[in-house]
Amino acid sequence: MATNIEQLTKTASQVRRDILRMVHACQSGHPGGSLGCTDFLVALYFDIMNHRTDFSMDGNGEDLFFLSNGHISPVFYSVLARSGYFDVTELATFRKLNSRLQGHPTTHEHLPGVRMASGSLGQGLSVAIGGALTKKLNGDASLVFSLHGDGEIQEGQIWEAAMYASANKVDNLIATIDVNGQQIDGSTEQVLSLGNLKAKWEAFGWDVLEMNGNDMTDVIRGLNLAKTKTSKGRPVLILMQTEMGNGVDFMMHSHKWHGIAPNDEQLANALGQLEETLGDY
Repeated sequence: MATNIEQLTKTASQVRRDILRMVHACQSGHPGGSLGCTDFLVALYFDIMNHRTDFSMDGNGEDLFFLSNGHISPVFYSVLARSGYFDVTELATFRKLNSRLQGHPTTHEHLPGVRMASGSLGQGLSVAIGGALTKKLNGDASLVFSLHGDGEIQEGQIWEAAMYASANKVDNLIATIDVNGQQIDGSTEQVLSLGNLKAKWEAFGWDVLEMNGNDMTDVIRGLNLAKTKTSKGRPVLILMQTEMGNGVDFMMHSHKWHGIAPNDEQLANALGQLEETLGDY
């Protein structure tokens, strides 16, 4: 396991470099949340999920992932490329005209690995529930994973979906909330306080776990524990504590880097803090 954690950590460092270079190149995008969720997505695609890179939209016989907070597309695209869904050189087209790597993932671009358009927040849990119920109807024992931002939880559709999932015993679903306490206009506490998320989701009938999303060992532990909670009559939720901008010191502890790109000097500073492990694209 130690060797695996080391390898995953090295992969995460390269993905963080990809994120910064992608956003810098087009001077547009969302680096903060992408950097914060890097360890989670690397763990999911390189260790936890049973998935195939010969992409098929129906996803029969494999675990599925739905990105609901689609603005963190840089980390999603990097992880998909680095795990073999498409060539890493395509990362250089991020947000360019006619690129398949748009600012928010879309299905009409036919990018391998993308199963839903996620430009509008609040919809991903509903889609993930649909995927999970489809697997139940098909007798498919695979799991469905989804990721959400804590600011996104201010959307009412999330809570409708949460009620539906528990009422219908959608117990092949593991949803994760990135709890970084920041959103585009400030802290979640200032914009609209979320209160006690653990108590709220438990009251909605979910099995709730917690983990440190910026500690690879704890991410692996938390996701494996979540898998043991499936098939027991309740959907599973992970509250994942992260730091927006994790890995780059000047991007952390503020909502400032939610949606702005680094300049040349800032990029050089940031890349100097991250080891190049798999080779830059």
